[in-house]
Amino acid sequence: MRAAPCDGPTIRLNCAATSTASPTMLQALRDKMTGWIAIVIVILLAIPFAFFGMEQYLFQSGANYAAKIESPPSWWRGAPDLWPVRKLFWDAEEVSPEDFRSAFEQERQQSREQQGEAFDPRAFESLETRREVLERLIDQAVLRLAARDRGMAVGDAQVRREIEQIPAFQVDGRFDPQRYQLALQSQVPARSPQQFQELIRESLQQSLIPTHLAESAFVTPAQLDRLLVLLGERRDVSFVVLPAAEDTGEVGDAEIQAWYQSHAEDFRAPETVTIEYVEVDGSTLQVDEEVDEQALRERYAQERSRFAQAEQRLASHILIEVPADADAEAQRQAEEKAATIAAQASDGDFAALAREHSDDAGSSEAGGDLGWVEQGMMVDAFDQALFAMEPGQVSGPVRTEFGWHVLQLREVRSGEETPFEEVRDELAREMSEGGRERAYSELVGEVVDRAFRNPNSLEPAAAAGGLTVRNAGPFARGGGQGIAAHPAVQRAAFSESLIEDETVSDPIEIGPAHSVLIRVTGHTPERALPLEEVRDRVVEAIRADRAARRVQAEADAMVAEVSDGASLEAVAGRRELPVQDVPGVPRGAPIPHPDAVTAYFAVETPEEGKTSPGKAVLDDGSVVVFAVASVTPGDPEEASEQERQMLQQQLALLAGNEDAAAVLRALRERMKITVVEAQL
Repeated sequence: MRAAPCDGPTIRLNCAATSTASPTMLQALRDKMTGWIAIVIVILLAIPFAFFGMEQYLFQSGANYAAKIESPPSWWRGAPDLWPVRKLFWDAEEVSPEDFRSAFEQERQQSREQQGEAFDPRAFESLETRREVLERLIDQAVLRLAARDRGMAVGDAQVRREIEQIPAFQVDGRFDPQRYQLALQSQVPARSPQQFQELIRESLQQSLIPTHLAESAFVTPAQLDRLLVLLGERRDVSFVVLPAAEDTGEVGDAEIQAWYQSHAEDFRAPETVTIEYVEVDGSTLQVDEEVDEQALRERYAQERSRFAQAEQRLASHILIEVPADADAEAQRQAEEKAATIAAQASDGDFAALAREHSDDAGSSEAGGDLGWVEQGMMVDAFDQALFAMEPGQVSGPVRTEFGWHVLQLREVRSGEETPFEEVRDELAREMSEGGRERAYSELVGEVVDRAFRNPNSLEPAAAAGGLTVRNAGPFARGGGQGIAAHPAVQRAAFSESLIEDETVSDPIEIGPAHSVLIRVTGHTPERALPLEEVRDRVVEAIRADRAARRVQAEADAMVAEVSDGASLEAVAGRRELPVQDVPGVPRGAPIPHPDAVTAYFAVETPEEGKTSPGKAVLDDGSVVVFAVASVTPGDPEEASEQERQMLQQQLALLAGNEDAAAVLRALRERMKITVVEAQL
C-alpha cells in the first residue's frame, strides 16, 4: 500500500506519531555507534579522505597556479605519491598565471610576426594553443627541478658570459655596460641587473640537462660508414608507366546513392557571408598642397635638432669594477687603484693599461676603446665628465654604479647643422602628408562616430563621410575578391558577433591610412548539398575511382608476373608498353618522379639473377611499375673529410636531441604534474 501524505487535517495524529518515532530510531543508531568498532570504522574512512579528498577540496579548488610540478627528493627517490608525503618532502615548482600570461603574449607576438595578415587572433585563443604554451613552461620547470635535484648549478661567471654575448648589449660587437643598463631600464617592466641575471640563470639551468646530453651524443666511424653506404647507394632500375585510365561506363542510381552517403564530407557547401562596406582611403583625400613658407620656417626652428648632427667624442675608459654589495674598505681600495691608474695613464700607454687593468670585458681587449659617443648615451656621471674634458685629457676616477672609471678623450667631432634651404622640400612633403593624415583621422573619426550611433546600418556613416556603401559576396573563407579577400576583413566577416548582431564593425585597417567598416547582411552556415545538386560530381568521382582501381589492378597483375619470374620487358611487351632502363639511380632523383624513386629504394635487394618488382601510384592517377635489377652500395671512401665531419655533426645532433626528448619524457613520468585550466 502507498503511504498517505501528511498534509490533511484528518490524519495529523498519525503524522505526529511518525515524527515522534524518528528521534527514537536515530538515538538507537547513535547508541550502536559508540563502541570501539565504530571508532575504527570512522578512522579507516577518514584516512583515504584525508590523503586524497582533502587535497582536492582544500587546495585544488583554490589553486593560484596554472600548473604545479612536484618531484620526489633526491634522498628518497621512491617517496610515495601521497599528499602528506608530497607536502612535507617533495620538491615543487609552480607556473604562476602571470608566468603563463607573459609566455602566451610572447607566443602571440611571435605568431603575429610570422603569419602577418594570415594571423587569426580568435583561433590563437583556443584551449589547444594555451595548453601548448603551458606544456612548454612545464617542460622548463621539469628540467629545472631535475637539474637542482642532481646538484647542477649555474655559476656567476657563466651567467656573465651569456649576458655579454647578447647582441642587444653590444656596441661594435663588444659588450657595453652602459647599453646593458639602458636596455634593462627600457624593458616593460624595467629590471635590475640582479633580476635579469636570475632570469638568465634560470634559463641556463633548465637547458643544462638537454644541452649536456646533446653534447655527449656521438656517432661511431662504423655508424657513419654505414650511413654513407646507404646514402651513396645506387640501383639499376627498369620501369614502365601505366597512364591514368578513363571510365565512361554507366553509373546506376544505387551506386550513386551509396557513394554519396559514404563520402558525405566531400559534398558540403562551405559557410558563406554577404557584407556591405564603406572604404576610407587616405590616399584619395584632397588636401591643400600649398604650404605656407612661414610655417615651414617655424617648423624648421622647432625641429632644428633633427637637422643637426650632435657633437661626438672618441673616448676610451678603464673600469675598476665595484660590486654592489662591496663594503667601505673594498670601495676605498677600488678608488685608490683607479687613481693610481689615472696617474699612470696621464703620461703612459692608456690602451696597454686598459688591457691590463680594465674590468670591462667588452672594451678591455680593444684598449678601452668605446668608439664615438654622443651626449646622453652614457650614464649621467660618465657623460658629464666626458663632455667636460679637452681632447687628449685623461680624467681622474669617475664613480658610476658600475665602479670607478678612468676616461681618456682622444678626439672631438663638432656637430653640423643642415641649412633650411636643403631640407625645405622634405619639410613641405611632411607637412602635406601630415595634413592628409589629419584629414584621414578626422574622416575616420566622423564615420565611426556616426556608425556607433546607428550600428544597424552603414548608410548614415557613409553619408557623414561622403562615402559609398558597396556590397560583396556571398563568399566563403579564403574566397572573395578585392576588399572581401583581405584576411582582416574575412576574420571580422566570419566572427560570431557580427554574424549574430548584424551590426557595423570597428574600423578594419587594411593598409596605411586605409580602413573599411563592414556589416554582415547575409550568412549561410556550412551545409550538406543535396544529391540533386552534386549528382554529376558524384558520377565523376565514381568513374575516377573505377579508373584508378582498374589501373592499379593492372599494375598489381604486372608486379605479380614479375615476381613469378617473368621479365618486365616481356610483361610490358604483351601490353604494348615501352620499358625504360635506368642504371645507377641515386636517392632523390626524379626518375620519372620522386615518389617512384622512393619506392625503388623501399624494395628488398634482389637475389642473384632475379629482380625486385614494385609499383608507385602517382598524383595524376598513373602508376609506375618497376623492377630493381641490382644494387651498388655507396663507397664511404668517396666522401671528403669535410663531408664526413658535417654528416657526423648532424647525426650526433639528431641523436642528442632524441636522447634529450626521451629523458624529458622519463622525468615527466616520475613527477606529479597538476594543471589548473581555469587559470589559463
